[in-house]
Amino acid sequence: MINLKSFMIGLVISTGFLSNVVNATTTKQQDKITPKVIFFDVNETLLDLGNVGKSVSAALGGRDELVPFWFTTMLHYSLVSNETGEYHSFAEIGIASLEMIANQQNIELTPEQAKTAVLTPFRDLAPHADVVEGLTRIRALGYKMITLTNSSDAGIAAQLKNSGLAQYFDGSLTVQNLQTFKPDLKVYQWAEKEMDVAPEDAMLIAAHAWDIAGADKVGWKTAYILRHW
Repeated sequence: MINLKSFMIGLVISTGFLSNVVNATTTKQQDKITPKVIFFDVNETLLDLGNVGKSVSAALGGRDELVPFWFTTMLHYSLVSNETGEYHSFAEIGIASLEMIANQQNIELTPEQAKTAVLTPFRDLAPHADVVEGLTRIRALGYKMITLTNSSDAGIAAQLKNSGLAQYFDGSLTVQNLQTFKPDLKVYQWAEKEMDVAPEDAMLIAAHAWDIAGADKVGWKTAYILRHW
């Protein structure tokens, strides 16, 4: 594990963005890092999930302490989906997880309320304060930039449009096409083929350790962004 600043090879992100990059990994740390394609996770890495947390908390009667439980439940069942081979979109899992927690906590919540509480804020998230400058600098250096998310095609299209970030990316890949979620290794391997890039020439930037672990396992370079939610 090494600090991203030590191998940025001119890949200059904004000062704020860099201050949140706490660790990065490579298969061989001594290798010069010159990725041909940089893949970005989106939710929480680029976009602030604060409004989602507020919306979910409100749906759960103002129980802020249940929001992290909802998020981890959503991640848990995405992995269950991978193992059972029964795919549901990330949004569907998020809604079902919210209904489950509300039921467990004896909180009245209709299916329509749960749907609104999850979908409305997820489609309209603002970037973290350091993101626009960081993406601008990376873009100026000529790197190919691709989003790689557990969202649906429609979901990421709405997010990038509403956040004003669409202009920075050369394309978007979502797990909807494979119907399995990151960190399933098939997602990263499929992304390589879609972008016609070798593993050693790919890099993932993400705010989730499990996402970083998946990319590292297939031989990608990685950078971990520390976010607080």
